[in-house]
Amino acid sequence: MKIPRFFLNQGLRIQDEIELDLELSHRLSSVLRLEKGASLILFNNDFFEYSAIITNITRKKVTIQILERHEKNVESPLQIHLGQVISKGEKMDFVIQKSTELGVHRITPLFSERSVVHLKQDRLDKKAEHWQKVAMSAAEQCGRTLVPLVDTPKDLAEWVAEQKEKTCLVLDPNSRHPLAKTEVLSPLAVLIGPEGGLTNDEVQRAVIHGFKAVKLGPRILRTETAALALLAAIQAKAGDL
Repeated sequence: MKIPRFFLNQGLRIQDEIELDLELSHRLSSVLRLEKGASLILFNNDFFEYSAIITNITRKKVTIQILERHEKNVESPLQIHLGQVISKGEKMDFVIQKSTELGVHRITPLFSERSVVHLKQDRLDKKAEHWQKVAMSAAEQCGRTLVPLVDTPKDLAEWVAEQKEKTCLVLDPNSRHPLAKTEVLSPLAVLIGPEGGLTNDEVQRAVIHGFKAVKLGPRILRTETAALALLAAIQAKAGDL
């Protein structure tokens, strides 16, 4: 049986005994139905994994002990910040999950002129919290030791003006510059539009702020396909895939 992995947002030290929160305790006791003495793997964004065992378990409270620390180098050599215009339904969850698997370091959900999703502030906060949990779960499952930060959604124009990375790319099917011939240096920011694509004004605004418009080929990709295809192509250029 594969040893389950979990993210803990706290410092971890060998021999520490830790009482887990109610949500994670429920996952271990009621969902996975683990028992006392079961092995776990933990990580906390410090690029290490920690071996642990369950020392006490009830339905509402689980206590674990840290046994060993192991360095694990699985992170991409590139620091990628994904700016993704929010898509409808479960597409955004899908993009966050798969982009985490593909090694992004940070994700900022964006609103654009053609956004089909509009949220009030209370919903924004809940969505951001939900998307952060999606990223955490994906990192747990794919073996990463770093959970990407998922920002609170913001306006596209504000986001592009803030980016100061060495490489800034905006995916544009009308561009004459193929990604294959584009130099990619880390850190980098990539911008992906919504279902209806970015407007010409939005692409030009990004270009004014230092973004380079690139394309991935002759076909127009759906927003969720475009994000993952671009990330995979970038990682392949860097030797991560």
